[in-house]
Amino acid sequence: MNLFDQISEDIKKAMLAREKVRLEALRGVKKEFLEAKTAKGANGELSDDTATKIMVKMVKQRKESAKIYEENNRPELAQNELAEAAVIEEYLPKQLSEEELVAELKAIIAETGATGPKEMGKVMGVATKRLAGRAEGKIVSAKVKELLSNI
Repeated sequence: MNLFDQISEDIKKAMLAREKVRLEALRGVKKEFLEAKTAKGANGELSDDTATKIMVKMVKQRKESAKIYEENNRPELAQNELAEAAVIEEYLPKQLSEEELVAELKAIIAETGATGPKEMGKVMGVATKRLAGRAEGKIVSAKVKELLSNI
């Protein structure tokens, strides 16, 4: 079962269980999936890779919104955004721990033959593809910069 079908099934379950936050989050995901499937140039299919990228973007948006709500003293809205982000994260691949991330990045650096900070772009190109959905871009970028400056 691909992610699109899984989300559709879980929407039905959330409706029956009357789980409001879960239902809203999953409906939002399905809406984004449908838009991606019907977008210009799309072939009517949605690969799990594309679906994962969409969900990573949605989680990031929810967390940024929650941060803004917190700054504007609206904790109830921030709580809702974080709850929706948590629901969406359940469908994403397990996030890498810091040790696993460093090990992956060291392997990528060795593979690309990078010798210093000037070659960060080369390393990031490979790292973003390989670690998509398993590590946040900001964290990957910071770790790559740190590792390359220590070479």
